[in-house]
Amino acid sequence: MKINTIIFDLDGTIADTLPLCIAAFKKSIEPLLGSQISEQEIVATFGPSEEGTIRKLVPENEEAGIKSYLEHYIALHHSCAHPFEGIKELLQFLKDSGVHLAMVTGKGVHSTKISLEQFGLSDFFNVLETGRAEGPDKSNGIKRVINRLNVDQSQCIYVGDAPSDILASKKAGISIASAAWAETTDAQELLTLSPNWIFYCVQEFRDWITKFI
Repeated sequence: MKINTIIFDLDGTIADTLPLCIAAFKKSIEPLLGSQISEQEIVATFGPSEEGTIRKLVPENEEAGIKSYLEHYIALHHSCAHPFEGIKELLQFLKDSGVHLAMVTGKGVHSTKISLEQFGLSDFFNVLETGRAEGPDKSNGIKRVINRLNVDQSQCIYVGDAPSDILASKKAGISIASAAWAETTDAQELLTLSPNWIFYCVQEFRDWITKFI
C-alpha cells in the first residue's frame, strides 16, 4: 500500500482543544442564556460548526453568541498553547517526504485558522475544509479534498479521533487511522466501529506511516 495524501482532523487529533472549546462556549453562551449550561449539554450539540452549536443553544442571539465565542476562544487559547507532542515534527516529516497534507474539520473557519496560527501549523495544509453551521459534512469535505488535490482515494487516509470520523471516512470511501492519543478519546468506542487502524500516541503513528510513504 502506498499513501500519498493524509487528511487530518483538528480537535483531539492535532491538539487537545476540546476543553478550550467548551470553556469558550460556556463563557459566551451563559451570559446570553442567563443561566449555566453543562458540558454535556454543549457536547450534545456537536456535529455542526461552532456557529451551528450557538444557533441551537441561543438562536435569538446567534450573531452576538458567535462574536463572543471567537473573542473568548482567542482569549483562552493560552490554555491550549501547543499541539500534541510530536505533531509538528510529524507534519514536517510528511511534508518533507512529499505527502499531500489536508485538513477536514467540523470546526468553523475562523476558529480553525486561529488555532492553526496559534500552533504555527498554518503552512502545512495544502487544502482546508471546515465545518458548516447546518450540520456535519465531513464525508463531503473529504471528497472535496480528494477532488481538489486530484489524488487517488485509495492512496489517501483520514486521521481523526472521533467515532464520527470513522463513519465519515467510510462513507467517503477512504481508510481511517483513528487517533486515540487525546485524553478525551474513548478508544473502546472507536474500536467498536472497526477503524482500519488505531494508534495510541503520535510516535506510534509516525513509525507506522513511514513504511507507506
